Amino acid sequence: MRVEERLLHYVSFGTNSDPASETCPSTPNQLVLAKALVEEMKGLGISDAHVDEHGYVYGTIPATPGREKEPAIGFIAHMDTSSAAKGDGIQAKIVKDYDGGDILLNEEKQIYLKPSEYESLKQYAGQDLIVTDGTTLLGADDKAGIAEILTMAEKLPGSGKPHGKICIGFTPDEEIGRGANRFDVQKFGADFAYTVDGGELGEVECDNFNAASAKVVIHGLSIHPGSAKGKMKNSLLIGMEFQGMLPAFENPAFTEGHEGFSHLGFMQGTEEQTVMEYIIRDHNREKFEKMKERFVKTADFLNEKYGKGTVETEIQDSYYNMMEIVNEHPEILERAKHAMEAVGAKVLMNPIRGGTDGARLSYMGLPCPNLSTGGHNFHGRFEYIPVQSMEKMVEVLLQIASC
Repeated sequence: MRVEERLLHYVSFGTNSDPASETCPSTPNQLVLAKALVEEMKGLGISDAHVDEHGYVYGTIPATPGREKEPAIGFIAHMDTSSAAKGDGIQAKIVKDYDGGDILLNEEKQIYLKPSEYESLKQYAGQDLIVTDGTTLLGADDKAGIAEILTMAEKLPGSGKPHGKICIGFTPDEEIGRGANRFDVQKFGADFAYTVDGGELGEVECDNFNAASAKVVIHGLSIHPGSAKGKMKNSLLIGMEFQGMLPAFENPAFTEGHEGFSHLGFMQGTEEQTVMEYIIRDHNREKFEKMKERFVKTADFLNEKYGKGTVETEIQDSYYNMMEIVNEHPEILERAKHAMEAVGAKVLMNPIRGGTDGARLSYMGLPCPNLSTGGHNFHGRFEYIPVQSMEKMVEVLLQIASC
């Protein structure tokens, strides 16, 4: 099966994850896709393919004779899609031989994908693009990664290339930060691995954010405004004051590259109580720790001003910069870079302004940098991916598996 055919099939499964769910996987359709992938893997000769009780898919391709002592290499992708945009009822199509102009995604709603708005399109004139109808995301993040891994797995036995053991894993709930929670590194059996979960063709990534979440709860005191003087303690206003004490330019809208940020993603309240939820990010561990400390000191200041217990903060680390681990194994990055160059792809080693399953897996004993899928505009209705980039990524994975 061609790699684009696989992707078009996988996106027919709506697999948005749900941060409010306490189950694993967080949504039932992820398990439906997991079972379908297991059946497909068995059809490819991966006889030990299975899905565990938590919705994680595992399978191995044995080493070719004489290569049993080679390091076991893992390839990992995630099955869920972001809940930032509608992720079911996806109407994907292939725009053949893209002419470089505006792409009409939806005639009824007059939705266009335009190079004037998404400059990355310009480099793909003449190629075949997989797009949405402009009302849903595509789900190439990360079903393109799954498609590329399994197309590699289909091609590897007939390639004539000797290889060590290949370990394949597909995770649920990566988009809500739980992809590595129940991943069984020992059972997976790889010495090192790659997540195939990046963007533009050529990305080899190991420099991601250190990440934490922060919940700020502010306790106020409500009283009728007509008799409030000296009595009311408006938690909404104290919340605004808390936000105002954070550095104004330490905000996603003003940062790029290695610059960190704190991002207020949720705020809800009344005079009596306000809840604010943040994410805290920085590539540099020392700066990251100082950002978390600033949250605590801000709360302490406001508690001194308004009374003990007015502001409560709960900060929880999510993942750390995998570079600290991967740098101890430079050969893993070199293997990926050589594979990209071997297929004519320009190596792009940019900082990841986010995280992957590999960030946490690296700290669980499985060094795991991230590779491109070829896609663009993830988590939105204008997501697209060139077929030729996916085909190149299959070649890259074959190179990595057999070099």
